[in-house]
Parts: sequence; structure tokens; C-alpha cells
Amino acid sequence: MNYDIKDVSLANQGALRAEWAEREMPVLRTIKERFAKEQPLKGIKLAGCLHITAETANLAHTLKAAGANLTLCASNPLSTQDDIAAHLVDSGIPVFAIKGEDDKTYYDHMSATVDTGPQITMDDGADVVAMLHSEKQHLLSGVIGGMEETTTGVIRLKALHGQGKLAYPIVAVNDSQTKHMFDNRYGTGQSSLDGIIRATNMLITGKTVVTVGYGWCGKGFSMRAKGMGAHTIVCEVDPVRALEAVMDGHQVMSMNDASKVGDIFLTVTGGIKAIDKHHFESMKDGAVVANSGHFNVEINIEALEEMSETKRSMREFVEEYALEDGRKIFLLAQGRLINLGAAEGHPPSVMDMSFANQALAGEYIVENHAKLEPGVYTLPTEVDTDIASIKLGAMGMSFDTLTEEQDKYLNSWEMGT
Repeated sequence: MNYDIKDVSLANQGALRAEWAEREMPVLRTIKERFAKEQPLKGIKLAGCLHITAETANLAHTLKAAGANLTLCASNPLSTQDDIAAHLVDSGIPVFAIKGEDDKTYYDHMSATVDTGPQITMDDGADVVAMLHSEKQHLLSGVIGGMEETTTGVIRLKALHGQGKLAYPIVAVNDSQTKHMFDNRYGTGQSSLDGIIRATNMLITGKTVVTVGYGWCGKGFSMRAKGMGAHTIVCEVDPVRALEAVMDGHQVMSMNDASKVGDIFLTVTGGIKAIDKHHFESMKDGAVVANSGHFNVEINIEALEEMSETKRSMREFVEEYALEDGRKIFLLAQGRLINLGAAEGHPPSVMDMSFANQALAGEYIVENHAKLEPGVYTLPTEVDTDIASIKLGAMGMSFDTLTEEQDKYLNSWEMGT
């Protein structure tokens, strides 16, 4: 078995971490039990470009139980947990990922994963899809479908499809309600704040925290920052989202104005240069800048480098940029995902639903790929309902169902005032 990880002797440590995470993942555990009996992915080659974390390990075990031949690489150079990579290799799953790998190694690892000739791709940012559609086009004919888990990746896929170049159907797992409404909001909200605190050891209470972007991730982070006593500001380009932020109790202003007053900045836009050179020029001494969007392009790091006289590492994941006028700006985790770069990513309880969607999307592709044209698809609503039902049951919660009379009323027009 080919693989490239830091140290296989870390496997036992990784196994314990994965087992701990599994305790909080009852939905995925239920799916794994069924998959082990039914083998819906038997013999399917699956290439996954994901964050190599304890939660991902449990997804990998679920897919392997379903009969898949799975190979994994990292979807971010800083997000790999080396002990988890070792545990997966020890479990017979090839992994190409090392925490802190340079860009060349990152793409070499991805290339090795893609070269296995996958029938199904599983992406976190659409890098594998991009590689297959550019330098590895000779492998496209063998691909029957794929899954994408991030907002950023879905944007890329829709752009590729819009140009008429997407070669196979892909399920946008990110667009399932039990993914984005929970993973993006509650997962990113907690884990991003966790990453900032771990990196800086700063007190959040009393700080002015600026969230750039108010999608589900921005909503979750702003909510958590406010809950810890921060003065919260939201910057948005969408007037409806900006209005929602006001109604949620946050100040809303342009990034030009927010850059002058913020203590901590977090970008979650999915776009490019949300924090740009002219924003750095306005920031006060000691401003902390972080990102939780999938790629580090949301912060113009190149401009910050050019503006700075010196740069030094103050703490792990904290780089100090000293500007010509004496001000200092602190960039966290090289501008990469702060929640995975400086912390452990989303808690397993929320990833339970996200990875349940991933696992079921694999089954859906195998069953339906023959009738799906190239394009970006969402899983059927029934899948969301089933996942939510299992999760509620595992939490000891119950929910109501409509009576026959209530259902009839909601599906008719005759009864009025």
C-alpha cells in the first residue's frame, strides 16, 4: 500500500482520538451498520480530498465498511492531524497528508490520490475536480460522480458547469440543510472562535470583532463572538444579509469603516481579497486577522507582506507584520482555515450530519449515476429528513407528525375562513 504520512507509529494515538469522536457521531454510526450489511459501494474506487481529522476517520471507516476502495489526501496543508493519518494507514486506508506540508507536497499528494483512477471523487474545495479537468483529463472517463462539501467548492463547480466543462455529476453535499444549516453555522461558529483563542490566548469579551461575510458561517461566528461578550460588526455586500445582521443585533458597516475600529477580523466570504491593502492601511496597531473561508485568498497576504518592514513568528500560528509606520498586524494560521489550522475543526457532533450526507451521497451516486447528466445536484429532501430524525432520536428528543386530517388540510384548497 502506497502512502505518505508523518509517522505511522502515531496510529494508536489516532485510534483513540477517532474512537472519542465516534461517540458523538450516532447518525454516521447507524449508516455504517447498514453499509456493512448491504455493501452499497463494493469495489468502488473513491478518492477523497478532505481535512484529515478524527471526524473524517469515521467517515472513512463508514465508506470502507460499505466496500469502497478509498484513498485520501489533505484538502488543506495545515488541517491534517498526523495521528489520524497514521491511524487510517494502520487501518488499511492509503493516506497522502502531512500537517504543514508545502504547496508542492500538497499537490503531489493530490496527484497520487487522483492517479488511483477514482470512480467517485469526494472534495472539500473542488481541488480534485479541478485537477481532473486540467492535467488529469485522461482519467475523467472512469469517473461516474462526485461529492463536494464546501460553499467555496460548490461555487467553483457551478462556474465549471456554467462554462459547459463539468464532465460528470456532482452532489453538492454542502447544500443539504443538515449540512450547511448546522455544520456551517454551529460548527464554523464555535471552531473558528476556538482557533482564534487557541492561537492568541486573547480575551474575547470587550473586543470589537469584525465578521466579513454573513452567510451561514458568518452568522454562526458572529453569534458565538457576541455570546462571549464581543462588540460585533458585520460587513456584507448583500443588502438582505446585511439587514439580517442588523436584526440579529450586530452593527453593520462597510469594511472601510470597520477596518478602523476592529480588534479581531475573520473572513468567511468564499471570495477574494475581502481584506485588502487599503484595509490594512486603516487598521489599528495590534489588529488580529484570520480566515475561515476554504482558501487563504480572502486576505491579501501578498499586500501585507509588501507593506511590512519585518515579519516574525510570535506564537505558533501567529505571525507579526511590522509596518513602516510602526503599527503591527497579526495574521493567524498563515491566513488558512483558522478552525483547522490552530484548532481541531468542527466538533464531531455536527460533522456527524455532514458526513452522513457524504456517505449517503456516495450511495446515491452509485444508484443514480446512469441517469444523471453532468451537473451539480442536491440530495433528495428525504435524506435530510432521515438524518435529522436519527440525530434527534440519538439526542433523546421526539418530534410530532401530522395527523391524517392535518396532512389533508395542508394539501388542499377547499377549506377557508
